[in-house]
Amino acid sequence: MTTTTDTHCPYCSLQCGMRLRTGPEVGAAGAEVLERPGFPVNGGALCGKGRSAPALLARDVRLTGPLLRDRPGGPLRSAGWPEALARVAEGLAGVRERHGADAVGVFGGGGLTNEKAYQLGKFARVVLRTANIDYNGRFCMSSAAAAHRRAFGLDRGLPFPLEDIPHTDCLVLVGANPAETMPPALRYFRELRENGGTLIVVDPRRTRTAAEADLHLQPRPGGDLALALGLLHLVIADGLVDEEFVAARTTGFDRARAAATAHWPDRVERLTGVPVARLREAAALFGRAATGMVLTARGPEQQSKGTDTVGAWIDLCLATGKAGRPRSGYGCLTGQGNGQGGREHGQKADQLPGYRSIEDPVARAHVAGVWGVDPEALPGAGRSAYELLDGLGQPGGVRALLLAGSNPVVSAPNAGHVAGRLRALDLLVVADPVLSETARLADVVLPVTQWAEEDGTTTNLEGRVILRRRALDPPEGVRSELWVLRELAARLGVPDGFPAEAEPVFDELRRASAGGDADYAGISYRRIAAEDGVFWPCPDAAHPGTPRLFLDRFATPDGRARFAGVTHRPAAEEPDRDYPLYLTTGRVLAQYQSGAQTRRVPELNAAAPGPFVELHPRLAARLAVGEGELVSVTSRRGRAVAPARVTDTIRPDTVFMPFHWPGAGRANTLTNPALDPVSRMPEFKLCAVRVERAEGEAS
Repeated sequence: MTTTTDTHCPYCSLQCGMRLRTGPEVGAAGAEVLERPGFPVNGGALCGKGRSAPALLARDVRLTGPLLRDRPGGPLRSAGWPEALARVAEGLAGVRERHGADAVGVFGGGGLTNEKAYQLGKFARVVLRTANIDYNGRFCMSSAAAAHRRAFGLDRGLPFPLEDIPHTDCLVLVGANPAETMPPALRYFRELRENGGTLIVVDPRRTRTAAEADLHLQPRPGGDLALALGLLHLVIADGLVDEEFVAARTTGFDRARAAATAHWPDRVERLTGVPVARLREAAALFGRAATGMVLTARGPEQQSKGTDTVGAWIDLCLATGKAGRPRSGYGCLTGQGNGQGGREHGQKADQLPGYRSIEDPVARAHVAGVWGVDPEALPGAGRSAYELLDGLGQPGGVRALLLAGSNPVVSAPNAGHVAGRLRALDLLVVADPVLSETARLADVVLPVTQWAEEDGTTTNLEGRVILRRRALDPPEGVRSELWVLRELAARLGVPDGFPAEAEPVFDELRRASAGGDADYAGISYRRIAAEDGVFWPCPDAAHPGTPRLFLDRFATPDGRARFAGVTHRPAAEEPDRDYPLYLTTGRVLAQYQSGAQTRRVPELNAAAPGPFVELHPRLAARLAVGEGELVSVTSRRGRAVAPARVTDTIRPDTVFMPFHWPGAGRANTLTNPALDPVSRMPEFKLCAVRVERAEGEAS
């Protein structure tokens, strides 16, 4: 029987609305995508990834039963669920008994539903009693989150809905390429220009998004902090500070002004490579606009100074009065599908549901009451994502790891080292719909359901909680992570409190989040379906939700936004004689994250079949390298080989690699795990490399 189901795309943080048509005549996957024009975020528009998403549901591209490894280095073999679950439970219990509770760890993902993220955090703290849980969203927007909390007292990717973007007067887009990473969002920026607004793009590459801009600033990698400070210097010097706003709604401006004074235009040109004339043009456009926004993405955030860099861009908004007002503000373009909700409800090492701090006694008491445990039994904060991975199998580190929704063999910085640490574990358990590169290293692989086979909520980049609906049944041997956690909890001595269905988990999440910063108490499945999503905070059923934050006051104790007052510092690793070039990394249109899903879709693979190294014609000439010829890229951590792509859209001192592929062309073999001291974000976005011809090698 053919049916249609309203649901959402499984990929990026837009969480575009779509309609799935299912039935026996639809095709091998049993589903096809139809437009859902009524959903406000995308109005029916979808990118190629969304349109081809049903290909992921086909039986021949996914796991359909558990896999076990009988001995280290041996092959994976098929197994039944009772044997697989027994192996996992016995292995986790054994490691905990021999080495203590913190020797067991959990690593989650920003693509998991809110229900799964919540239940993973509860499982770690109530069943395993471990402090060591974190997730790959730490690699996504943790620096923006830290800066957002420091400035405004609350972190939500966008403090306003996407529909506000076309109505601002000037928008600065920093280190973001939505034309390739979230194509349906590009319409908001085009509408902005059609309405007479100005778009400024900051990016070391002239991307498809930069090509849409009125002004493109092309700093060298790592120059974003100096650039923001330089613009603030000019805004102050030209008398464009909104003194009334600064006095009434902020604190700490004197410190920010002193920091900006040290970043005069000539110095900023030397630090960034952006000409003074363009600095002045950008400062005037933004400073003189009646309303304005700054949106950042991974470019400025994935740095060892990412929190301060975002803080400097927020300072520019605050100084010009472009925050806490209609059609103005700072926001972050979240990357992963549930990057926002995934960090709100307990997957992070330092957080409990509702964005509560795990070190706060009041927060611990509230959540423990919902969970029916003693607050003293809850562990404290554990290690951040890279620190957790770096310590795997080491003395004092995690020795048994349950991993869900992540593929760090491809996506983690210094990925060769991380793969080695995963191999050193006593037990690695991976829950995944596909046999990813990380799953291939596991002792136990658990096949789990996908987006179209389960109910659950996610929270998009606007803070809009949306509902994915089950449209078809999974293969017979596949189970949901919620079912897996229930079964493991029972085997580990906690038979209650872990429902296998999503809606009861969400109802408990609502109680656990009540009164927290990310308050979902008034949100229900029925409301989400009726209202096309509900914006948090929403403390009760009568509350309309909060599309726009901070219009009356900021979420700080005194209601004022706080200037960061930061200063420029170099990256953790700058080019030198041995490694004279910058490497920066990113995504391409047809692939997504580590590629574990999209590399299994023929249409997407045809559009983007493999890795490449983007280099400027002057650099290519110096290396005597032509288009498509193999080059090697070497950093202090490893070496990658891929074909050259020669283009004048990149700076001559910089090379670019996409990070979607494993093997010889794995970009994250090269990247630097140096961490931001506040967010613990690794410095993915720049490191020092050398590039050479790679004659006679296979890519």
